[in-house]
Amino acid sequence: MPRSAVACDPIVLFAASVLYFASPPLGAQWVNYPTPGVPRTPNGKVNLSAPTPRAPDGKPDLSGVWETESGYFQNLAKDLRPDDVILEPWAKALQAEREGKDHQDDPLAQCMPPGVPRINMSADTAPHPFKIVQTPALVVLLYETSANSTFRQVFLDGRPSPSDPQPSWLGYSVGRWEGNTLVVDTIGFNGRSWVDTAKGHPQTEAAHVTERFIRRDFGHLEIDITIDDSGAYVKPWQAKVPVKLLPDTDLIETYCENEKDQAHKR
Repeated sequence: MPRSAVACDPIVLFAASVLYFASPPLGAQWVNYPTPGVPRTPNGKVNLSAPTPRAPDGKPDLSGVWETESGYFQNLAKDLRPDDVILEPWAKALQAEREGKDHQDDPLAQCMPPGVPRINMSADTAPHPFKIVQTPALVVLLYETSANSTFRQVFLDGRPSPSDPQPSWLGYSVGRWEGNTLVVDTIGFNGRSWVDTAKGHPQTEAAHVTERFIRRDFGHLEIDITIDDSGAYVKPWQAKVPVKLLPDTDLIETYCENEKDQAHKR
């Protein structure tokens, strides 16, 4: 199955997601196209340890195509202790049910967006990259996911978070700089997204997700994520996700084709 067409047959939702995540590696994208202006070693390879680049306004330039380290897509809390993530009783029961059913009810398998912060995470068996486009007043995040190419806007123009947002899959994001760290606050979720895949940690409409983007050097980024969701968790919890640069490549168009489900084939 090509990466740009993920069938969403309700009978084979899980199988479809497996096929996607087992799809061709990053070489299927723009291959060996050297990105101009990046630091390189004498042998021509990108110098991933070079200093963090700076935007014209002096802020760290987060621009680039990125991919998180493996494991967090399946379980965002994989590095945490059990008592770091304490669910409310109903949420604990729901999470256990989802895990027991091998995430068959995952909205992602129904062509819905992965939600925040899962949309930033890469699947373990295939690339799941995102691209950051940075300007002084707006940061745009473009995503190549199994649920359709999509995007987020992070407004840096001083506007407040909406007081009564219309619930949405990806919420509403505003950002600010704290020194060299881009802090992104997102609220306004519809409560239908999952925090991760295999574990199926829930998210409610009360969720407030804070992401702190820190570019350590040219080739390495860290996202420090805080999930404050009083609807599902006893207390806020936090995860640190390492991210690596994917140089000399770019995103490709990806769409989940609902019209190819089993009902339309009969």
